[in-house]
Amino acid sequence: MENKVIDSRLNKEGDIIRRRRECLSCADRFTTYERLEKSLPFVVKKDGRREEFNREKIIDGVKKACQKRPVSIEKIEALVERVEQYFQDLGEKEISAVAIGEKVVKELYTLDDVAYVRFASVYRSFKDVNEFMVELKEVLKDKKNLKEPDRVR
Repeated sequence: MENKVIDSRLNKEGDIIRRRRECLSCADRFTTYERLEKSLPFVVKKDGRREEFNREKIIDGVKKACQKRPVSIEKIEALVERVEQYFQDLGEKEISAVAIGEKVVKELYTLDDVAYVRFASVYRSFKDVNEFMVELKEVLKDKKNLKEPDRVR
């Protein structure tokens, strides 16, 4: 079927193109949507299994960490988008699940302290309360250092 494009528009996010088309033989008009196909790497799990990159798994984990926190779904989705884009930009065919977890931990650190500690405690499998406290002290020390320059003596 031969057709021509009458109008093209990009959606707000810039990842879908809406095209109005017209059939050259019958003059019917119709709409097509074109989405950028991302080639994401395979994820190599700790046990050696390989699976497709699944952004929903990351969203679910971050949502759990952010439960009852003042973090909007938009911020969570933006965080996951940054993680996904980071690994896509690397151009690797395979990445480790550990690398994904570390990237999420880094992103959460700047987003929300409590969510960061929650995610890190599950992701890093703290063996006891002491490991948890070491991580918590680091967060508190970093946050204190950020606030101290504001003091004037």
